[in-house]
Amino acid sequence: MPHSVPALKTVARQVLTFVVGAAAVWLIVCFQLFVNVDPLSVHRTDAVIMLGGAGSERLPVAQQVQEEYKVPVLALSHTDTSGNAAADDACKSATFPNASLICFRPNGLDTRGEAQAVGRLIEANGWKSVTVVTSSYHVTRAGRLIGQCTTAEVQMVASHPELSPWQWLRRFIIETGGLIDVSLRPECAAG
Repeated sequence: MPHSVPALKTVARQVLTFVVGAAAVWLIVCFQLFVNVDPLSVHRTDAVIMLGGAGSERLPVAQQVQEEYKVPVLALSHTDTSGNAAADDACKSATFPNASLICFRPNGLDTRGEAQAVGRLIEANGWKSVTVVTSSYHVTRAGRLIGQCTTAEVQMVASHPELSPWQWLRRFIIETGGLIDVSLRPECAAG
């Protein structure tokens, strides 16, 4: 016996309600994971490390943290990419050796490559704690990856991009997938 039209409408309404509810919960979780990520407190660490990309947004925050907390070393991811021009210019114009500035090149131009490079940098310098600066949408995933590559204390600090609602939605999708990937495929053995 075929289903009646009212019964199908009820099922469709229930499915739609579930989908809308699940999407609303996902958006709330994404807001907490990728937007509302500022730490309750920031403290002095051995170094401030700025991850590559969005250099004009991230570099001022990294420099402010270094200055405000009297952190002796600023380490910049040097990628020679257009989005990282501000940090790349700082590296190109600096004189080396320089005790207060380290420019490092990750093997891969992605967060996994940077996490490996940061882990090596921490180990090579004997740092016990670092502050990592990246865009707010990137803090959760980057922090998790870097934590997998070092036993040092990692304090994440967010810069805040100005994105449209559609750009935020895109970041939410990308970062949700990235977090799932980081959980299923850890990067380093340390964490």
